[in-house]
Amino acid sequence: MLPEGGKNLGIRDAMGALGQFTKPDTAYGTLGLQKDAVWLHIPVSVSGDGLWVLDIDYPVLNRIDVYAVHGQNIVVQTRVGSLQPPEDPRARARSHAVSLDLQPGARYDLYLRVESKGSLILPMTLSKPYAFLVTALKEQMLQGLLTGLALCLLVYSLAQWITLGEHLYVKYAILITGSMLFSLVQFGIGSQYLWPGNAWAETHMAGLSALVAATGSFLFIEQALKGPDTLRWFSWLMKAGALFTVFFAVCFSLDLIDVYIVTAVISSLGLAPALLGLPGAISRARRGDSVGFYFLLAWAVYFVTTAVLIEVIKGRVGVNFWTLHSFQLGATFDMLIFMRVLGLRTKALQAAAQHAKREHDHLHSMAHTDPLTGLSNRRGLNASMPLVVQQAQPDHLTAIYMLDLDGFKQINDQFGHDVGDELLIAVAERLRTNVRNSDIIARLGGDEFVVVSSGLNSAWQAHELGEKLIKSFHAPFVLPAQSCHIGMTVGYALAPLDGTDAFNLLKLADSAMYRGKNDGKYCVRRVIGLEQQSTT
Repeated sequence: MLPEGGKNLGIRDAMGALGQFTKPDTAYGTLGLQKDAVWLHIPVSVSGDGLWVLDIDYPVLNRIDVYAVHGQNIVVQTRVGSLQPPEDPRARARSHAVSLDLQPGARYDLYLRVESKGSLILPMTLSKPYAFLVTALKEQMLQGLLTGLALCLLVYSLAQWITLGEHLYVKYAILITGSMLFSLVQFGIGSQYLWPGNAWAETHMAGLSALVAATGSFLFIEQALKGPDTLRWFSWLMKAGALFTVFFAVCFSLDLIDVYIVTAVISSLGLAPALLGLPGAISRARRGDSVGFYFLLAWAVYFVTTAVLIEVIKGRVGVNFWTLHSFQLGATFDMLIFMRVLGLRTKALQAAAQHAKREHDHLHSMAHTDPLTGLSNRRGLNASMPLVVQQAQPDHLTAIYMLDLDGFKQINDQFGHDVGDELLIAVAERLRTNVRNSDIIARLGGDEFVVVSSGLNSAWQAHELGEKLIKSFHAPFVLPAQSCHIGMTVGYALAPLDGTDAFNLLKLADSAMYRGKNDGKYCVRRVIGLEQQSTT
């Protein structure tokens, strides 16, 4: 290799300076970070004749001038690179490939002038076209599979965000987008299909994708690890980090800063989300929370694969399939792990929602249920009764019965409140067995009960039901410590015959019940204005 050092050498200058070329002191296939263009000299001799392909499989190299020299004659001269238009736009390839017509046994000198704003990673092969196509097809297939997986995860996360309204999914989508774009840039799929010939995209997309991925990492990790014991400064610091990366992304896209500043920002902030989230993940793991374990596993892989790529970029680790793809494979692994974290987070949110619903239902039940008998209380009756009354029709009547026990006070005074409570429980059970499942039974307090029965065909059927309730009390109540005999008086009103206001109907039923008390108890009464229908 021969660094230009700002001299802008031509091919003849490079040929004349052959004695100044030195063997690279970097690892295989990489020259590390070089600000200036670098000349490479590669002596070549082949045994088979015909067409050969020189492939430089690092798509982000901006410009590569290739010369094949035989003796002092330049037999091949071409230029490739991410910022160079291809000779045939229809044949735009993922990598930088140059065809060479080499004669067997002849000695050639290949001179390459390479310049790029990033690292000079140069995984080069010289092979026959068939072998080149087989290798290129395998790499194309791998990139298609990994990109397809990332797209599926992206679409799924956006769909879940829209469906569930959970912001963690859209933050995961930002993280995936940045990681996917970085791979599309690094392995040439973007320049091949998405932005062919777009110089702005070629010079900006790598930096922007890294900043987008960092933004997503800050936001995703902050929300995923947030909990009751999370320190307040953690959320503020993570959100501030996301704002910083967004700010630098905007500045870079507007060319207010160059790629070297972006590289410095990524180098300093790239690992910050994981480092800041590490204490929280360790704390969760110690409590047995699997989310903490998954984060630690993902970050372990991320640190290793990122370290490998950084060492390749710096020229300290050689280029091969695994080192070149380390970050992409590690990012794919992390995306799958984080999807598992999303699943656990969603499961936890659903469990919390179900618990809240159960608590709400329990509190609602306590507020609307009589604790002694398990029947609806006055509040529960007031909530359900108007809905039933509204549905009443002249041929589908709703009856509201007010029931008052006869003889209960004497038993309660004689045998005590415990026996009285047991008797009320037994009364509630007997009422349940003598009405339909769709009917409403409520205890208003003391020994007053209400039954609401809908779908009755006639006023006579309503009266018959009242009689049935009275007859059901003819049998004694057998309690654990006592056998008791009580009766009851029933007053009722009908909707819509007697009105359509549920509470006025309840007052009419109560008035009818008291009229029955005055008439000697143990009877059914219905009051219609000042008139009275009765059967004793």
